[in-house]
Amino acid sequence: MPHTKSAKKNLKQSIKARARNRKVKSVLKTGLKQVRAAAGKGDTAEAAKEAITAQSKLDLAAARGVIHKNKAARIKSRMSKLVKATKAKK
Repeated sequence: MPHTKSAKKNLKQSIKARARNRKVKSVLKTGLKQVRAAAGKGDTAEAAKEAITAQSKLDLAAARGVIHKNKAARIKSRMSKLVKATKAKK
């Protein structure tokens, strides 16, 4: 446990930040699962719509520093590749 006043404050801040970051990551993972599920069904319109939503969530998470910007770019690239592959199957 922290002893100094500043360490106590830092602990409180890190607990709040961790809760925020976990929420954002959870929302991200849910969005990505929805894209994969729609692509798995072969529903191109739904997959494209979900991909747009997931991309905005990725950008927001990267802007807030929850995930690295290169990780967000990599995930967006893979997601768009998946959506394009779904469109090509039809």
